[in-house]
Amino acid sequence: MPSTSIARTQYDPQTRTLSVWFVASGKRYDYEDVPQETYAAFMRARSKGRFFNAFIRNRFRYRLMPAA
Repeated sequence: MPSTSIARTQYDPQTRTLSVWFVASGKRYDYEDVPQETYAAFMRARSKGRFFNAFIRNRFRYRLMPAA
């Protein structure tokens, strides 16, 4: 998943939670109630950052997760 802005993602289909780790900050945000179809399209997108900004950011409720 090469991206200059997104380091890693993880998706839990049971809770529909999308976890996104960002390159610049290293922080993890969990996005709630993300449909599996949205996650699949995100993974297929050529530009993860552009897809994230257009279809996930400011569209789903999110929370900053504490550092591990």
